[in-house]
Amino acid sequence: MDCPVITKMQVIPVAGYDSMLMTLSGAHAPCFTRNLVLLTDSAGHTGVGEIHGGDYTCGCLNAVRPLVEGRPVSEYRQVLQTIHRLSKSGPGEGGDIQTLDISKLKFVVKSEWAIECAMLDLLGQHLGVPMCQLLGEGRQRGEVEVLGYLFYVSDKGKVPAGEMQYLDESGSPDPWFRLRREEILTPERIVEEAEALHEKYGFRNFKLKGGVLAGAEEMEAVRALKKRFPGARVNIDPNGAWSLNEAVELCKDMHGIVTYVEDPCGPEGGYSGREIMREFKNATQFQVATNMIATDWRQFYHTVSLNACDIILADPHFWGFDGAVRMSQLLDSWGLTWGIHSNNHFDITLAAFAQVGAAAVGEPAPLDTHWIWQDGQDLLEDAPKIVDGKLQVPQGPGLGVRLNMERVMEANALYGKLPSHDRDDAAGMRYLIPGWKYDHKRPCLVR
Repeated sequence: MDCPVITKMQVIPVAGYDSMLMTLSGAHAPCFTRNLVLLTDSAGHTGVGEIHGGDYTCGCLNAVRPLVEGRPVSEYRQVLQTIHRLSKSGPGEGGDIQTLDISKLKFVVKSEWAIECAMLDLLGQHLGVPMCQLLGEGRQRGEVEVLGYLFYVSDKGKVPAGEMQYLDESGSPDPWFRLRREEILTPERIVEEAEALHEKYGFRNFKLKGGVLAGAEEMEAVRALKKRFPGARVNIDPNGAWSLNEAVELCKDMHGIVTYVEDPCGPEGGYSGREIMREFKNATQFQVATNMIATDWRQFYHTVSLNACDIILADPHFWGFDGAVRMSQLLDSWGLTWGIHSNNHFDITLAAFAQVGAAAVGEPAPLDTHWIWQDGQDLLEDAPKIVDGKLQVPQGPGLGVRLNMERVMEANALYGKLPSHDRDDAAGMRYLIPGWKYDHKRPCLVR
């Protein structure tokens, strides 16, 4: 068969609504941003990809349009290689997020992975097979286990009148939709959040985003979760906020309660995050996961050389789609574990996670997804479903989903109304604590 040629590439920046979610970096803004890549080919098919938001990423994508248009869909690897050869590192050269300066994340996420997704979508449509069949060793499973991603949520009512307000869903008939916009800052409320997610999506495993309250308070919430869901894998991710000594003290008695700890500590005392994580493992005998100390192949080499990590969370927007599945193959061969980290995203990324998760070999850790916080704002006609804690893999060719262009353009219009398109969690925190400044070794509410 003659392979279709890409006739048009569109980059559409979009925005959606968020809750006042708390992390080490501060408070999520009322809206989050993403960039969509739409590719049209000579056969009349449309391929789609979704990536990190903001003007920097949008500009990177638009700059490589001449390298994409006119190329056969089957040459997606060559297109990506050309982009990689010609691209230059941004101010965040080196991809170091060991101190999680969230404003630099745009330099770690590679915009061209949205192009890879869209081209794989087109290639799958051309060949009549799901995207997962084009990755690694092909489809390994028809559903992918995901976890309930729990966050502390602050009081959106503290935003002054006249400022951009957070979405109010107090009138929603859906109990989860109502709850996700409310204040959640105690162990009891975290358990209530988990119960609502279990009821709606069937989650059997949970991860709590830490780095918000004092570590001892967050561990109280973890204990409460395990008591309520004794059969669940319960994990915590403080984004390296704890010192080594604090991390050891907090975790040493948590065996049988915490399954693994994600990035409990980071660089300190002249030692890298990889070295400190190795010392944490020695002291506690806990498995650890990361999306901070191994975000590219060179960092991964040093991470495994030190035996600093057991679970690599290989988000395809960091690693690419081929790269993420290749990572799963390598980890499985070495007796380590693969998973995916998440950021705020629409259902296009949810579909992409389903395809990558379906192709990953071995026994992946339950995947992260923020989509539960954006559920109901879908840009697709047929967003994948999470049933009994498992993400259902679309069965159609390519990505297996269809865009709703009316909703896409509504999200684009919202993007155009925002005062800033870059992520800035410090701005939201200053509604709560005037003059607040980010400190990668101090939980955001500990001031």
